[in-house]
Amino acid sequence: QLQLVESGGGLVQPGGSLRLSCTASGFTFSSYVMKWYRQAPGKEREWVASISNIASSTNYADSVKGRFTISRDDARNTVFLQMNSLKPEDTAVYYCNARLNHLTYWGQGTQVTVSS
Repeated sequence: QLQLVESGGGLVQPGGSLRLSCTASGFTFSSYVMKWYRQAPGKEREWVASISNIASSTNYADSVKGRFTISRDDARNTVFLQMNSLKPEDTAVYYCNARLNHLTYWGQGTQVTVSS
């Protein structure tokens, strides 16, 4: 059964850190480009970061560059998002996405709330 399951969200104070995980099953994880998106209340879903399936090259949205790090462990079928120096505007539901050509899969999302 094809699945993407996110975990690691929660409540954190401004300036704090969280590490999100997304574990995949049911497809050849190592072949897919993996991405993180987020959606804040009342806003559209936005792309956060990507990591390629070859050489693990990474890209980031300007809003998170220098604070977030995406990585992958193909042996564990897992992609990570390390989030440091969190700000209240990072509050959103974070979604994992797997993409290969015309194929795209989504996780169910994990809530991240940055508040004092």
